[in-house]
Amino acid sequence: NQRAHNWENVFDPSVGFLRGRNFDRSWLAPFDPLVNSAYSEGNAYQYMYVPHDVAGLIAKFGSDQAFANWLDTLFTLKSTRGERGSIGQYWHGNEPGQQLPYLYDYVGEAWKTQKLVNRILNELYSTEPDGIAGNDDCGQISAWYILSSMGFYPVAPGQTIYEIGSPLFSRATIHLENGKTFVIKANNVSKENIYIQSAKLNGNDYKKSYLR
Repeated sequence: NQRAHNWENVFDPSVGFLRGRNFDRSWLAPFDPLVNSAYSEGNAYQYMYVPHDVAGLIAKFGSDQAFANWLDTLFTLKSTRGERGSIGQYWHGNEPGQQLPYLYDYVGEAWKTQKLVNRILNELYSTEPDGIAGNDDCGQISAWYILSSMGFYPVAPGQTIYEIGSPLFSRATIHLENGKTFVIKANNVSKENIYIQSAKLNGNDYKKSYLR
């Protein structure tokens, strides 16, 4: 449990990012979130990597709205170096950030998750030879597509929570190991109808932005 909170040792509240440290534990300086300094193949925006403790990360920002504002900046901020398959500072081809589009679910703005997920599914994948926006390390980019196209994604695979996004198909059936089936039905889904207006689980109204 203590190791799971080690990310807090590299969160610098003065800049609002996970930041590199020197051997004497002082912060690396100067700091520019757009520059690859202490990060591998990415920058500070793409390496906001705390999938197992999203609530703790939001608490560092002080409020849901403050974190939502940070996400808005992430997906809109342009820079001179734009990686292929990027939306603002979000880089889909860099796997440590692939949970970021789903984090709007945690701050009450699920429609933004639905819009972004649909955009990524339709714009950053194709059937061409270069149809995956990055190196498909261990099948991660492909797995993101398969799960997200059905309408959900595990932000932290070790947890039993699947954040709801925007399904591509009107019907998808998952055959479970216990012999049961889990059916996802998206009534009237289309290229234009990408937002979830209401949901039911086993026939009952469902208000949450995640499944267990």
